[in-house]
Amino acid sequence: MVAPSAPPTTLRIGPYQVDPPVVLAPMAGITNVAFRRLCREYGAGLYVCEMITNRALVERHPGTMHLVTFDRAEYPRSMQLYGVDPETMYRAARMVAEENLADHIDMNFGCPVPKVTRKGGGAALPFKRKLFGDVVAAAVRAAEPAGIPVTVKFRIGIDDGHHTHLDAGRIAEAEGASAVALHARTAAQRYSGQADWSAIAALKEAVTTVPVLGNGDIFAASDAPRMMSETGCDGVVVGRGCLGRPWLFGELEAVFAGRPVPEGPTLGEVARVLRRHAELLAEHDGEDKGMRDLRKHMAWYFRGFPVGGELRQSLARVSSLAELDDLLGKLDADVPFPSEAEGPRGRQGTASRVVLPHGWLDDPDDRCVPTAAEVMHSGG
Repeated sequence: MVAPSAPPTTLRIGPYQVDPPVVLAPMAGITNVAFRRLCREYGAGLYVCEMITNRALVERHPGTMHLVTFDRAEYPRSMQLYGVDPETMYRAARMVAEENLADHIDMNFGCPVPKVTRKGGGAALPFKRKLFGDVVAAAVRAAEPAGIPVTVKFRIGIDDGHHTHLDAGRIAEAEGASAVALHARTAAQRYSGQADWSAIAALKEAVTTVPVLGNGDIFAASDAPRMMSETGCDGVVVGRGCLGRPWLFGELEAVFAGRPVPEGPTLGEVARVLRRHAELLAEHDGEDKGMRDLRKHMAWYFRGFPVGGELRQSLARVSSLAELDDLLGKLDADVPFPSEAEGPRGRQGTASRVVLPHGWLDDPDDRCVPTAAEVMHSGG
């Protein structure tokens, strides 16, 4: 396969050079230490852990402390923090710095799920410009003495009537963020429809002193240089495109190095990747929990392959490594990578109204932290 031409770029986030300019998006329940290690085995870049709730971190919730696990060879260690209250954000970022828990902090202002937005968090928060700035400033202030760069990820806005990305980018830049990333959808879109890459281009024009990263609809290696060429962004953030496809990072590395993109793996090669994923999950969480976690990945790994309904169902109920080995042995290893496996992956759903705190849209300059905003104590 001929390599698409990639725009030359050097992406630096604080003291770290990210080469190729590719970032794994934090995804809840996905980007644990096992999945990050698997992806890193295919290519370089920056790999962000799943979302960590500030309050759960500072209170040392056992589940959260388990999530805050990095492989010994993982560097820089990248942690995403979620919170609404500047004081709690400061305490969490200071804990990361003082206890050397990570080398880079990313901030979550892009999550569109109701349990987050109804408390003013995630994609809802940038509408409150001053509170948003206070939260970013708190993290930067806490992390700066340790030399830890802070980056900020957000969406276009709450919905088409409330776009906030340009203000959010300028505010984050002014408050000391080392880079900003835009998921080019509104919160109302969730993961549906098509990402609006023109919004990334507009953000790149508005934010001039720190890197701007683009996120949304990177489903093939060729999408990354195309996004960068069309928008002028400094790097890409990959989320759903790597679900059941960790080798995408190897393909991206090839694109940015000017090498031909490798052919997609055969069914036997996919089975070997899946077995490696299972091994890493078992090592991290124990075999029982690891196999339960693996089940949600099955449909993504075997998308488009002629696996058969009965075998798919058995794989989706797998409970041990031995059982997994038996099931994988029933696959036809020589089946080539199908064209049906290309394209969007993961959740898409439909657009829907964003759930917000009462009166949230009344005053964008209100600095008040919503009542019970930091109650979410899920350990992530």
